[in-house]
Amino acid sequence: MASNTTSTELQTRATTAPPSSDVIVVEDLWRTYDMGSEQQVHALRGVSLSIRHNEYVAIMGPSGSGKSTLMNLIGCLDTPSKGRYWLNSQLVSELDDDELARIRNKEIGFVFQTFNLLARATSLHNVELPLIYNGTPAAERIERAKQALAKVGLESRMHHKPNELSGGQRQRVAIARALINNPSIILADEPTGNLDSKTGDEIMALFDALQAAGNTIVLVTHEPDIAEYAHRIVHIRDGQIYSDTPSRRAAGGAMPGHSKSHH
Repeated sequence: MASNTTSTELQTRATTAPPSSDVIVVEDLWRTYDMGSEQQVHALRGVSLSIRHNEYVAIMGPSGSGKSTLMNLIGCLDTPSKGRYWLNSQLVSELDDDELARIRNKEIGFVFQTFNLLARATSLHNVELPLIYNGTPAAERIERAKQALAKVGLESRMHHKPNELSGGQRQRVAIARALINNPSIILADEPTGNLDSKTGDEIMALFDALQAAGNTIVLVTHEPDIAEYAHRIVHIRDGQIYSDTPSRRAAGGAMPGHSKSHH
């Protein structure tokens, strides 16, 4: 009986391997946390989602909705309790921590609300960090870090440390660092959360340019006006997707932004 199950399972796996035009495919993803004394919290409850190459998707939801959990799974920072996740046609939901770390460094560029820069390091050094971890030779590292800073318009600030930069410039350094390995996807978690609205609009314009240049962008936010920069908005509530629709922008509506600028 056991062998029968296995062959059926293999057949299922073969028939459900995702199309190569999809960079992210998650299928019936669950993430359950044991809280002790037999109590369980289901942060994700059977989420299925696919994102194509070069798509620009916003994931929205209130605090505690499961959007951060989903982002951690997509970003290979965590593994699902149940379900499957393919990244670039590779089934990553069954990899061990070391393999996940390798995939993460190669395939995913992270941009966080808090920038996560090393305070004592220059912009250049902050950007080349992922290359130091994977053993890229120094000359190549520096060249690639310079190119990444040029992409975000910060060539003139490469020797400045974070405390010598504005909030928007710090976020640009973080975006350059996210780009350094030519990742399959850029995952941006509340990327404008610590910025004023004008600087936030500039950072979102930079994401537009990156998407136009071929990057796949997944944006996690709770702000509707920021989500409208994306072309597709996925709403999560109580660990489940309850809507997945084109943004107003994708439907030919007005450009987002500036709604906070009267503060």
